[in-house]
Amino acid sequence: MPRRSSKRLQATEPAAIPLGGTRAQALQRLQVGGSLLIGIILIVGLANVIEERLKQSDEAVVPEAAATVAPPPASAPANDPLADAGVVPDLPAAPTASPSSPAGTQPRRDAAQ
Repeated sequence: MPRRSSKRLQATEPAAIPLGGTRAQALQRLQVGGSLLIGIILIVGLANVIEERLKQSDEAVVPEAAATVAPPPASAPANDPLADAGVVPDLPAAPTASPSSPAGTQPRRDAAQ
């Protein structure tokens, strides 16, 4: 009977597996880690190339380039913020006199009756 109990114990115990896994699993982890390391090196290299090109283009630019167009004339500051925002029409500060029409073009009221 002792034989039977030892077989039952062996069947219920997990098989002895090394902590590192099989050789194929270790090789796969090594390949994945290596490819990730190479990818990171390529990304850092690309960032370095971009940074160097940016420095070269900044050195080639004239630091104090003159404007090619004249600035617009400065207008007087408006007093109406609603007109500045475009909510209401911009009205002149003082009313202007409009030319009146000649007397002959308007009908007379007493003549119409």
